Amino acid sequence: MAILFITSTHIGDAILSTGLLNRLLCDYPDESVTIACGAPAAKIFEAVPRLEYIHILRKRSYSRHWFDLWHMAVSRKWRVVVDLRRTLLPYLLRAGKRHSLAKNNAPIHRVELISSTLGLPPLAPTIWINERHEREADTLLGDDNDLLAIAPGATWRGKIWPTHHFVALANRLLGPGGALEGARLLLVGADNERGDAQPIIDAFPTSRIVDAMGLDVLSTYAALCQCRLFVGNDSAMMHLAAATGRPTIGLFGPTQNVYYAPWGENGLVVRTPESIEDLIGGANYDTRTTGTMMASLTAESVETAIRDRWCDNLHK
Repeated sequence: MAILFITSTHIGDAILSTGLLNRLLCDYPDESVTIACGAPAAKIFEAVPRLEYIHILRKRSYSRHWFDLWHMAVSRKWRVVVDLRRTLLPYLLRAGKRHSLAKNNAPIHRVELISSTLGLPPLAPTIWINERHEREADTLLGDDNDLLAIAPGATWRGKIWPTHHFVALANRLLGPGGALEGARLLLVGADNERGDAQPIIDAFPTSRIVDAMGLDVLSTYAALCQCRLFVGNDSAMMHLAAATGRPTIGLFGPTQNVYYAPWGENGLVVRTPESIEDLIGGANYDTRTTGTMMASLTAESVETAIRDRWCDNLHK
């Protein structure tokens, strides 16, 4: 028998589910695991211990992608099926135990909600990497761990902090008297977010920039493990950085940090002066056409929040 773990299509949500997956692997040390998720999220699970198979949920009309998963899974008996997508599938399979994500409208973090699927306290995300990912990070960074990581992109334009604010913050942190004076800048994110990164690259000497845009997500995690500080929008990169345990600043405006704040004791949320309701409550608001809604969050206020939290003590 084995474990069937059904999780998200989105990389960020998949990262938040890894703590629960890790607990299952610990509770069932003799079982392999099959993971069902969307294609973007599959990258997160490539190095999971005892991984038997990743089933990609490719969206099809009339929800036929769920039939595809049932067809893959129906011929065997599973030790445990965990479904974080709230489908009927666990009840259509032979399984020793079945667990589905509960409906919960309370304002709690996704990590807490996911962990409650097994009636457990919050389980911090766990990312698994292998020697290849470590080697790629070492090739990129060498022994340098005096780094400020910035992720300038996100999946939605409305929650992207304007690039010139990232440049201003980096100058404040890396310049004379800054909390990370003399450090280099590591840029991370998907290759299709390079347009958001390019103005930052252009603003600094080549010797001060490490361009990791488009790097494999698990190699990016290995690189983030070497950084002093991460600053980024509400995004998958933010959750990846938080999973390292390094100081992680998540920038929020039109999205809910109560659900998606960077998880862990070293996570810090810095919000726009306006509330979510103020930002998205207008009569003409349209998620498809809005530009950034983060412009009012200044570099000075983000730097102040960093100094207040870590008292300028970000160097070893």
